[in-house]
Amino acid sequence: MEIRRATTVAELLAAGHLYDAPPREDWAEAFLAAPGHVLLIAYADDGFPAGFVSGIEMRHPDKGVELCLYELSVDEAHRRRGIGRALTEALASEARARGCYGMWVGVDTDNEAALRTYASAGAADEGLFTIRGWPFEDDRGRP
Repeated sequence: MEIRRATTVAELLAAGHLYDAPPREDWAEAFLAAPGHVLLIAYADDGFPAGFVSGIEMRHPDKGVELCLYELSVDEAHRRRGIGRALTEALASEARARGCYGMWVGVDTDNEAALRTYASAGAADEGLFTIRGWPFEDDRGRP
């Protein structure tokens, strides 16, 4: 397995089977152009995109910069091989290299696989919290 930072639209589109919905070329271009965004792809030995992790830098005047682990996905056929942990550790390394003071992720408390993955990569439980959202309908009619 090899983990590489995605730097081209083609790489982002080729990993489309790992996303929640089909990727769009214009959104992939915007993602790559946005400062503070990073997406790492894990490639199986045959070159297949087996997983990805994305992160976004978050800045605040009294805290500096931290990285939010936005999404982690591993292809079903490649799960339970340490790819999720390796991707999480690679993103943490990227966060340190960017000078971030920390990294965090929001995860459902009943998502045992994700909780195990993040714990195995060194994440500490910082307690329960809730998320409130403002869903806006996008141009595909999805909330």
